[in-house]
Amino acid sequence: MPATLGTVLLMLCLLQIKHMFADFYLQTPKMLSGRGEYFHWGRAQHAAVHVIGSVLVFLVFGTPLPFIVIIAGLEWIVHFNIDFAKASYSDKKQLMPTQAAFWRAAGLDQCMHNLTYVAMVWAWATFAA
Repeated sequence: MPATLGTVLLMLCLLQIKHMFADFYLQTPKMLSGRGEYFHWGRAQHAAVHVIGSVLVFLVFGTPLPFIVIIAGLEWIVHFNIDFAKASYSDKKQLMPTQAAFWRAAGLDQCMHNLTYVAMVWAWATFAA
């Protein structure tokens, strides 16, 4: 599929919808507990849910499999580490939802994920479309 403005915007929208479901509807208690620990199986599973959703989006656009494998692996690593950084910071500062710093950390986390999707779509348009 060609990388027209319409396809780029549609891909970004689908990745945003995927993100909403993976981050806010599909997290299990295991994914949400103990997040300040780096080697956390729940965080690995959570990042994998994101990757599965992204793979489905890229398949819809007829993306070549080698590109999907590379971008999925990179997304898993980036998502895992963004989430760790937020969890580690929030734990160290003992942040609670009643504090502005909690929401700044959550906002930065979401911004970093959104910028990841911009980079992924750029890579798709540049190397796979």
